[in-house]
Amino acid sequence: MTSAFDPVRMAGGTLSNRIALAPMTRSRAGEGGLATPLVAEYYTQRASAGLIISEGVQPSVVGQGYPFTPGLHNAEQVAAWREVTDSVHAAGGRIFAQLMHSGRIGHPSLLPDGLVPVAPSAVTPAGQLFTGEGMKDFVAPRELTGDEVRATIADYAEAARNAIEAGFDGVELHGANGYLIHQFLAPGSNLRTDEWGGPAENRIRFAVEVVKAVAAAIGAERTALRVSPGNPYNDISEPDPQPVYEALVKEIDGLGLAYLHVMEHGPEVRETTLALRKQFAGPLVLNPATEGPTDHRALALIEDGTADLVAFGALFLANPDLPDRLRTEGPYNTPDVSTFFGGDARGYTDYPTR
Repeated sequence: MTSAFDPVRMAGGTLSNRIALAPMTRSRAGEGGLATPLVAEYYTQRASAGLIISEGVQPSVVGQGYPFTPGLHNAEQVAAWREVTDSVHAAGGRIFAQLMHSGRIGHPSLLPDGLVPVAPSAVTPAGQLFTGEGMKDFVAPRELTGDEVRATIADYAEAARNAIEAGFDGVELHGANGYLIHQFLAPGSNLRTDEWGGPAENRIRFAVEVVKAVAAAIGAERTALRVSPGNPYNDISEPDPQPVYEALVKEIDGLGLAYLHVMEHGPEVRETTLALRKQFAGPLVLNPATEGPTDHRALALIEDGTADLVAFGALFLANPDLPDRLRTEGPYNTPDVSTFFGGDARGYTDYPTR
C-alpha cells in the first residue's frame, strides 16, 4: 500500500514524500512585486513538504489582482525569486511557481494609470476586493480582443520561462477559484461568441492553449494545472461542470504533464474528482474538501488511490513542520486566520515545541 511518506517521481526528480504545501496568497511582496527575505523564510520553513506550490504569481502587470503580490514578468522579480528557490533547495525542498492571472478579480487602483482588469467578457463580478485603499467594489473588466487573448497566452509562457530561470522546479497554472483561466471555462463569466466562448469545446480552449504554450516553453514534465470544478468563489457560475472538465483533461492528458491539481470546494465534488482521476494518466494532487482544516485523516486518500499527493493549506500555515506532525497524527497548532496575511504573519499564535 502506498503511503504519504513514500517518495514519488515528478518533474524529472523525486519528491521525498507525497505531502504538498497548497498555494495560498500571502501578500508579502515588496515594491515592484519582488519576493522578499520573509518570503524565502516562509517557504524554507516548509521545505519538508514533498512539494511546495507557491502563492499566486502574476505573469503580467495587468494580471495582478491583490496588493503586495509577487510577479514573474521582469528581471528584478526573477532575481528576487532566485533567493527564495536557492534557500528552499538548500533545505532539501522542491518548489513550483503558481502562475495566476486574476482576470476580472482586481481593481484599477492596483494597476498603473490607465489599466483596468481584463477578462473573457465585460461581466462585473459581484462583491468587493481588498485594495491598498481599503475595500472597493469590483469594476467592469475590459473584454480581451482575440489578439490580446493570444498575447496573454504568450505572457504565461514567458513567465514560465522566467520561473525556470528563477530556479523553480516547475510551474502550476492557476485554473481555479474564479481567476482568468477559470473565467474562460465558466459560462457565467465567458459570454464570447468567437473561438474562445460558447460551447464547452470553445470555453476550454484558453486553458488548453495556455497549458500547451507553457509545456512548449519549459517542458510538459515541469508544467501542471490546478482546477476547481463548480467552485462558485469569486462569483463564478458553472452549472454541470463535470463534462467541461472531462473535456479539458482529455485535451491535455497526452502531454505528459507534471500533475493535475484538483481543489474540492465541497464533498459533492468528489464524484468529479474521481472521474478526472480515472481520466488523467499522470499524478493527481488533491486539495480535498474536509470538515475543518485538512489533517492526517486525509492521508487515507493516498492509501486508497484517490490521489498521489494531498495538498494542505491552513494547517501548513500554522504548522511549518507539518509532515512530521502528520506522521505522529499531531499535535497541531490551531490556524489563526487573523495572522495569515501581511509582513509579520505567521498563521498561528502559539507554536509549541516538541
